[in-house]
Amino acid sequence: MPEVRFCSACGVELPSRPPVTCAACGASHWLNPKPCANAIVVDGDRVLLTRRAYAPWKDGWCAPGGFCEEGEHPIETVEREVLEETGLRVAVTGYIGVWVDTYADEPSEPDASVISVAYYAARSVGGDESAFDRAEVSELRWFGWDELPPDLAPPGTLEAVFAAARSDSTLPDRPA
Repeated sequence: MPEVRFCSACGVELPSRPPVTCAACGASHWLNPKPCANAIVVDGDRVLLTRRAYAPWKDGWCAPGGFCEEGEHPIETVEREVLEETGLRVAVTGYIGVWVDTYADEPSEPDASVISVAYYAARSVGGDESAFDRAEVSELRWFGWDELPPDLAPPGTLEAVFAAARSDSTLPDRPA
């Protein structure tokens, strides 16, 4: 978890880790997960993965996605992030679920954040794979379901997401 030592409102040293209220100014401090959304983009019997160009999990293979912007529904995040990272436009076809992870190479890192990732099933509806964002993605590749690479990110979680995605037990999650 991030080491929060000082009040973000007044700068006074806090007596403990959050959740804590600053005795000097009354500001509350929390360690809340950051919302993210990722896509399991499927084309027939293959799935699209991106190789991470930076930490955490540098060089690991992950589902395209990222952090939600203020007021953005996770489906909109998926559509925006997949296009930014891969050059592909996608249509979300289902909701797979939410997984909570530590956003760090080592969960015990003092500056580790917690993320809450909504995963969605999606299919490509166009775009240009050669236009992927090389600042975020070092490689883009389609894998057969039975040929997934061993270095998946987040470690342990993405395997569970794939199992859920392949079970066809997706849930509805569309704004009204």
